[in-house]
Amino acid sequence: MTGTAAPTRVLLVDDQALLRMGFRMILAAEDDIDVVGEAGDGATGVAQAAALRPDVVLMDVRMPGTNGIEATERIVAAQPESRVIILTTFDLDEYAFAALRAGASGFLLKDAKPGELVGAIRAVASGDAAVSPRITRRMLEMFSGQLPQDGSTGPDQSPTGRDDPRLVGLTARELEVFEALGEGLTNAEIAERFVLSEATVKTHVGRVLGKLGLRDRVQAVVLAYETGVARPS
Repeated sequence: MTGTAAPTRVLLVDDQALLRMGFRMILAAEDDIDVVGEAGDGATGVAQAAALRPDVVLMDVRMPGTNGIEATERIVAAQPESRVIILTTFDLDEYAFAALRAGASGFLLKDAKPGELVGAIRAVASGDAAVSPRITRRMLEMFSGQLPQDGSTGPDQSPTGRDDPRLVGLTARELEVFEALGEGLTNAEIAERFVLSEATVKTHVGRVLGKLGLRDRVQAVVLAYETGVARPS
């Protein structure tokens, strides 16, 4: 980041005070990151997020009372500009999966190295995802039973796949790019598949995310599964 850029404002939400202290100490060493608040439970985290308007919220997924899933949903709905990174113990965790569906921009293992923590915060603050879209795809395949299944919709249910009404505003090329995002492909891989420049792919990805109201590529993977565009392999 440049020296003139404002620091990324971070809110820590975890019921373990020692973990919050450890994260604060790590982040305090970074000139471009400022921890603006802490909360020991989900309800307080929601209130703090509303008052402080952080750029990034580090959110424990399992807390008594208001858990990280509910807190994430409420924060994302109230202030979409705040990005949420879920803190979890397992990289393929049903709770972390549910939090991604609730609007989190990714997840981070609690035993992540300091550099991974800092990198994830910077990535999310810049509009990227804090977790590989391929890992998101693995999570979705593991827990795909909780998602709408293509071909199982009844007459009163919404259609799935390319006919889903949420995708109606996409052009043919944007639909192709969306399907590729659903596979967890990088810009370089999408460029190779469709014989496009990476700059052109970046433009298409930006338009797809904008039209669908998605924060990042992880949310695109989630939506691809929800609409049936992507299916478990």
